[in-house]
Amino acid sequence: MRAKITYFVTAVVLVFYFVLAGSRGVWLIETGTLLTVTFGVAVLILPLIGLWFLWKNTQFVSRANRLAAELDAEGGLAVDELIRTPGGRIDRDSADAVFAERRAETEDSPDDWRCWFRLAVAYRDARDTPRARKAMQRAIALHDGRPVHV
Repeated sequence: MRAKITYFVTAVVLVFYFVLAGSRGVWLIETGTLLTVTFGVAVLILPLIGLWFLWKNTQFVSRANRLAAELDAEGGLAVDELIRTPGGRIDRDSADAVFAERRAETEDSPDDWRCWFRLAVAYRDARDTPRARKAMQRAIALHDGRPVHV
């Protein structure tokens, strides 16, 4: 729940920033000189890119959460068997061992979104965020019946 609140607060702050930056861009365009219009257009582009990124990220998180809920309802979420340090951090060797199991599971069933979901979690636990995101994107695509790009 804390993560959802943090995400929501961050999104609200970003939207506020985008509106503020966008209003400055409009103000620059209204000034009317070639230089200020050019800067105004540039300033308007940044909030548009930011809004697009925020929208895509929110869609990704929503879809991943939907898959997690479905997998949990099926009883298919992996049990957290990771060893942790006294500070609560995941032990690297423990994460690597679980990752090897998840990778083998995914190699045995490459078209099962459930395996890709568990692999994404294993990547995240091993602190490999880019691969975790790609594995989760693949799980979402398989779940939704969309073509999977390798």
